[in-house]
Amino acid sequence: MSRLSLVPTPIGNLEDITRRALDVLRAADVVAAEDTRRSRVLLDHYGIATPLERLDGHTMEARAAGLLERYEHVAYVTDAGTPGVSDPGAELLRRAVAMGVEVEALPGPTAFVPALVLSCLPVARFTFEGFLPRKGGERRRRLAAIADARATTVLYEAPQRLATTLGELALACGDARKASISRELTKHFETTVRGTLGELAQRFGNGRVRGEIVVVVGPADPPELGDEHRRAVEALTGAGVRGTTLRRALEALGVPRNDAYAAALRYPEGADD
Repeated sequence: MSRLSLVPTPIGNLEDITRRALDVLRAADVVAAEDTRRSRVLLDHYGIATPLERLDGHTMEARAAGLLERYEHVAYVTDAGTPGVSDPGAELLRRAVAMGVEVEALPGPTAFVPALVLSCLPVARFTFEGFLPRKGGERRRRLAAIADARATTVLYEAPQRLATTLGELALACGDARKASISRELTKHFETTVRGTLGELAQRFGNGRVRGEIVVVVGPADPPELGDEHRRAVEALTGAGVRGTTLRRALEALGVPRNDAYAAALRYPEGADD
């Protein structure tokens, strides 16, 4: 049975690659690459002589099946990062699974994780949006979902579209929503800028920015409870009700589930105030 290895490659600094990834690239019968010119730089840097063949979004339909049938072990790399995340690797994976090919995905570099950490925004829950649709109703729906999200949102954007996206995010979420912009991660000119969406939209509004960009948007604030529900929280917590018991009691009184859950987090088991 043939085998496909999805091999993460550095997003900037060539030293950010695992020994296992290098071993797989050396052992494979062929390295299929989204961009052979960029991948050649990496292979030459580490003295890897494995044959290299192009396999990108334009050639996937015509060449993927043939490569998987012709070679016993195919290693796949994209321009940078982990194949399958906002790139043609996802389509190759689906085709390989449909053909019964054995698949492995190696752990390794990806841009959104360091950007999320560097944002200083909440990371316990987050949503990865990839690239937003460029226009139309689906883009508006995705922006509205980000505006309502109670978790941090991470998305990728191209330099020439950053100003437009920041402006639309500020309109959808409000100028005061906290966010960050990370660009050129792991490279010499790596930069992370934190602030509100209004501040970031103003700073990057001239469109003069280069490099790969990750936008991180903080979660929406929970809505204020009405007077009746607020009195219920005060009465229950005053009586010593906490945690899961508090959540269930509030839900039974008609408090929305998300708000009941948020109250239980504010007043966990064992809390005194």
